[in-house]
Amino acid sequence: MQDLLANRYQLQERLGRGAMGEVWRAADQLLERPVAIKLLFAQAAAEAERFRLEAQTAGRLNHPNVVGMYDFGSHHDQFYLVMELVDGWTLAQERSLRGVLSPQGAAAIAAQVAAGLAAAHQRGVIHRDIKPANVVLSKHGTAKIADFGIARFADEAASALTATGKTLGTADYLAPERALGRPAQPASDVYSLGCVLYELLTGHPPFRGATSLSVVQQHVNGIPAPPTRLRPDIPQQLSDYVLLLLAKDPAHRPTAEQASYWLAGSHRTSTPPAPRSTTITPAPPTAPAPGPRSRPAPSTTRPRARGRRRLATQATLCGIGLTLFATAAALGASMGSSESAPSSPSSPAPAAVTTEPAPHTPSPPTASSATSAVDVPPAREHAEDGDHESRDKHGRGKGKKNHSHD
Repeated sequence: MQDLLANRYQLQERLGRGAMGEVWRAADQLLERPVAIKLLFAQAAAEAERFRLEAQTAGRLNHPNVVGMYDFGSHHDQFYLVMELVDGWTLAQERSLRGVLSPQGAAAIAAQVAAGLAAAHQRGVIHRDIKPANVVLSKHGTAKIADFGIARFADEAASALTATGKTLGTADYLAPERALGRPAQPASDVYSLGCVLYELLTGHPPFRGATSLSVVQQHVNGIPAPPTRLRPDIPQQLSDYVLLLLAKDPAHRPTAEQASYWLAGSHRTSTPPAPRSTTITPAPPTAPAPGPRSRPAPSTTRPRARGRRRLATQATLCGIGLTLFATAAALGASMGSSESAPSSPSSPAPAAVTTEPAPHTPSPPTASSATSAVDVPPAREHAEDGDHESRDKHGRGKGKKNHSHD
C-alpha cells in the first residue's frame, strides 16, 4: 500500500497473517512512532460494531504486561486496530524454538501474563483467547498480552467446535465452562493460563486428541496428568499449582492476581529451612553398680559431653572393681585348696597364682573370664597381693569379708 492508512499510518512490513486479518509494522506519521496495525478482512465487517465496543474497552487498559491499544477505525470499508509495536516474538515462537522452558522461566512468564490479566479483569475486560500465539515477548524479557478487544470477535472463526457447530475458541486452551456454552468469566482466562503454563513446562497442552471436539470433551471430563509425572525436574509445588489453575470448577481456581503473586515468588523460593533444633534433656541415668570411689550421677542440667565423660569414668571404675573382686576370689580359692590337700613334689603349681597375664582378646573383663587371665593395673595388683599375704594368717573367712567391703 502506498497511500497512508486513514491519512496517518504508513504500512511498512507485514508481520503476520491470521484467520481474521493480518498484522503490519507501520509508522504513525502524526506522533512519529512505530506502531502495529491489524487489518481485518472484509468478511469481518458484519461484526464491526461489537469489535469497536470491545476495542474501546481494551483501549482503557494501561499495563506493562498488556499490548497497548492506540486507535480504531476503518479505511475504504476495511476496519483496523492500531496497537503498540513490541519488538520481539510470540510465546508460540519461543516454545517452538526451545521446546520446553525451565520451570523458573515458565513460571516467570506466566506470572507476567497473570499480572496483565489481573489488570484487565479489574476493568471488566475478559480476554477469552489466552494462548501462546497471543503473548508477545520483548527482547528485554517482558511478556505482553496481545489481541485484547478482538478475542470475542475471534471466537466466531476459531477452530474448536461443539457438536452444534458453535465456535468457541482455541480448543487446546478452552475452559470447561466455555465448552459447555456458558459465558466467559475471569476464571476462564485463568484456566487458559494454566493450559499455557502446562505447555511451557511439558511441551504440549494438558489434553490432546485427533479432533478439536475430542480435546474440548477432555477439558470438560478429563483429568490432566500432573506435570511432574511427565517431567520429574518440575518442583512439586509448581506442578500442584498448575493443576489448581486447571480446576474444573471456576470457583476453585485462584484469581489472576493471586496467580501472579504466587508464580512470581515460586521461581525464587529456596528450599524451606530445616526445623529449629531442640535441646533434648537426657533421661536421669541409672545408679551405677557398687565399686571403688563411686560418685553421684551427674546432673541432667550439665553439658552432655561432660556427662558422657563422667559416665565413661564410672563404667571404668566399676569394671576395675569387678576385676579385683574376681581376682581376690580366685586367689582365696587357690590358697584354700593348698591347705586342705598337700601337693606332691611332681604336682604343678596352681595356675591362679601366676602373676604374668595370659594372652587374651581386648574384650572387657567379666567375672567368669577374670579367673584365667588377671588384667589389673600393676599398682592395684601389688597392693591387693599384699593384702592377701597379710590376711592369710587369719583365715579365708576374714579375707572374703574384707574383699566384699572393698
